[in-house]
Amino acid sequence: MEGRFGIPEYIFDSYLMFRRKRTWWLVNKASQIELASQLKIWQVGLKAFQRVGQFVKPSTRMIQCFGHHATRARIAVTEAELSDLLAGNRIPTDMDLDPGYVILSLRKNLVLGLGLFLKGQIRSQISRKELRETMLQS
Repeated sequence: MEGRFGIPEYIFDSYLMFRRKRTWWLVNKASQIELASQLKIWQVGLKAFQRVGQFVKPSTRMIQCFGHHATRARIAVTEAELSDLLAGNRIPTDMDLDPGYVILSLRKNLVLGLGLFLKGQIRSQISRKELRETMLQS
């Protein structure tokens, strides 16, 4: 998160991370967690990351919770660009950034979720359901 998005590592100091196969989960640190450490954990807390091909993809909820801390790989889209993205189109950008995930926000202050930046274009990774829930909460 720090390398790609500029989200400082200390933001996650009060959390523990669990990994199961290709997915990582984030949970608040608590003394009771140690008691459960002997159990076989299937899932716990907030789904944080998942390996997708060559990338580790943060979950939409993870980005919505922590994306406001981002100082890099974040792009504010207009409502017209958002409509294009949700229609399945890609939007061009001249970001000086390695290929990978970017944080999409609306009006710079509402973090929507992720886009995938490849070959100078961004493709939405936001499901319509997630977007509806986010827009209703704002």
